[in-house]
This record gives sequence, structure tokens and C-alpha cells, in this order.
Amino acid sequence: MTDLLDWYKRATSHSRHDTFSTQAPMTATAAALFGNFVVGCGVLVVPGMLDLLALDLAISIPQAGSLLSLAALTMCLGAPVLAATTSRVDRRLLLVLSLLLLAVGHVACALAADFTTLLWLRPLAVLGAAVFTPQVAATLALMVPPEQRSTAVTSAFVGWSLASVMGMPIGNLLADLFSWRVSFAAVALMGCVSAWTVWRVIPAGLQVAPLSLESWSEVLGSARLRWILLATLLWCMGNFAVMGYITSALREVLGASPGMQAILMTLLGVSGLVGNIILSRQVSRIGADRGARVALSYVLTGLVLWVLALSVVHALWAVAMAVLVWGLGNFAFTSSQQARLAQSAPGLASASIALNSSSLYAGQAMGAALGAYLVVALGFESLGPSGVIILGAALWCSVVADRISTPRPDQPAN
Repeated sequence: MTDLLDWYKRATSHSRHDTFSTQAPMTATAAALFGNFVVGCGVLVVPGMLDLLALDLAISIPQAGSLLSLAALTMCLGAPVLAATTSRVDRRLLLVLSLLLLAVGHVACALAADFTTLLWLRPLAVLGAAVFTPQVAATLALMVPPEQRSTAVTSAFVGWSLASVMGMPIGNLLADLFSWRVSFAAVALMGCVSAWTVWRVIPAGLQVAPLSLESWSEVLGSARLRWILLATLLWCMGNFAVMGYITSALREVLGASPGMQAILMTLLGVSGLVGNIILSRQVSRIGADRGARVALSYVLTGLVLWVLALSVVHALWAVAMAVLVWGLGNFAFTSSQQARLAQSAPGLASASIALNSSSLYAGQAMGAALGAYLVVALGFESLGPSGVIILGAALWCSVVADRISTPRPDQPAN
């Protein structure tokens, strides 16, 4: 608190002309954190209430899971396409519009008459998420000196951790107490508040370098960046194959009530928040590469414990231990990935982070589809082992990327 007050005194003693060097980076990071929280709630609200939504709409869990796949596929394709087509748009305007699109989309979902309508509306509702998370990271990279870039980006991504703490369990409880429509409406309301916040604190006139085919070629032509992006895709695929069906697995395998499901999801989120905060404070010391390895190791260990909890121990306390370890690395890994990309090629950050988001959402789509298939073919107990195998491959890709040196700022990425 003392540090915050000291910063406030320093910031308010400068003129508006000094915005980029003092006040804006700190307040912009806070606005980015809240925006990522809202976006995270929007993305995670469906897996948090999947079984309740399926019950109300009289559909199966795998059918409801198609909402996850379609939304993730939309964000996968939307992140790079919208990054390219909006690269000349003022950053503040772009970020505000993305949050308003998220809000309007979730209002429409709340009013959907049936599952078919919701199936069409849900992908449109998350288009704003495809824009906001990668572009707010690229915007922060413009506003802070190089030595603070990793800390700013990882701090902003704490919002996603908060979403897992509050978004999934609160969405689940709102759906249980009232209706899944109320959960969608809550996300819409927060989207409007976040849009107003971003408009107030992000300075006008920020521009990224226009993205051309050459920009995308440079990103995809870099061996290091390719391995980082592949690690993101595999991490999210393995992770989401389990997380996308977590509430259903807890109910079907262990008979967990909605209240217990919410408690376990909260524990997962709190653990993720703690892990992300620890990373944001240590990343400048240990480096983003090492941070990614450590975070991914925690996720892999947590999923191994999840398998043991559901298939061997058959106890909720064992699940609690698993999600505690699982969460420590969950969002910390994504933060590390964004920081690695921003550090590796700052001039390509808008493109590389957009492709990272695309990889993340492609992993979600693949994981949700894989999870639905496994549930039908082999049951919920098969999700964990599949996730462990895929996470192992992600860790290997991350280690390979570490062995490729980061170029100097005046060199292209290798």
C-alpha cells in the first residue's frame, strides 16, 4: 500500500505530457488487468455452468460442449485476422470496441430462445475476447520500457487468474440459483464497466506498426517463436480437454454438488491467481523462459494428481490437492508465453501475441472436441490421462524453444 501511495504522489506531480513515462503505464496495467478479468469471465462462464445449461436446454453434455469448440474456433481465427485488419486503429478505440462487442454479445446470449440460437450467438459473443487480450498486451508493450515489459504483461494477465477464481464459480452459482441467462448478463454488465475504464485511462493516439504479410512471415519464420506457439496450443489442448468438462466430471464421477463444484473451481482459481502473482514478481529475475518451464511442470503434476484422485483415490480431498497444484502453473504459463513473445521480438509483438491467442483458442477448440469424444467413448476418467500426455508434449516444445537464443533488439527473430 505504501508503494502504491508513493507511486500516486509521483504520478500526480507530473503533467499530462508525461503520461507515457509515469501515470499511464501503471493505470493502464490496472485497466488491462480488469479487462482481462472480464474477458476471462466471458470465456470461462460456459464451462463453469456447462452441466446446468445442458440440463435447462434438455441437451447432452457433449452437445453443450460444442459451445466451447465453436467459441474457441472463432477466437482462434479471429485473433490474427482482427489483429491484421485493425492494426491501423487507435489502440484505445480498438480495446473499447472489443469490450463493448463482448458485452452486446453476452446480452444476446442471455436472451437466446433455444440451444440452436445460442449456438450461433456464442461465437459472436467472444469475438471481443479474440481482440482484447492479445492487443492489450501489445499496447502495454508500447507504453513501458523494455526492462519492465515482462512484468507489465504478466501483471495484466492476472485478470485471467481472477476470472478463474471468481468467473467460473460465480457463473456456476448464478446459474444454479437463478439461471444461466443471469450469468451471461453479469458478464455483459462487467464488459460495459471495463470499456468505460479503458476509455478513461488508455491514452489516445497509440498505434502499433501496421501488420503486413511480411510481419506474419517473420513470426512464422522464427524457429523460437514457432516452438513457443506450439507449446501454447498443446498446453491449452491438454488443459481444456479436462477443464472444459470439470464440473460434469466432478458430478458424474464423485457426485459433487454444485456448491462443492464451485468450491473446487474457486480453489483452482485462487491457486492460479497466486501462481500468476508470484510469476509477475519473479519473472524479471528468473526470466520468462524458466518461468514457463516451472509453470508447465506444475500443470503437468496437477493433472497427474487429478488422474489419481478420480481413478484411484476417489475422494474430493484428493481432487482439492490436484487442483491446488494444477492451478499454480495454469495462468502463470500463459503469462510467461506472452512475456517470451514480447521479449523475443518486440517489433512483432502485436502479430506474435495475436498468434499466441490464436494458438490458445485453437487448443481450446481441439481440447473441447477431444474431451467430448472421450466422454462418449471412454467416460470422464479418460480425460485426465489424455491431458497428461498432451501436456508432456507441450513441456518438450517449451524446452526446445528455450534452447534457441533470443536475438538482440536490432536483429530479427531466429
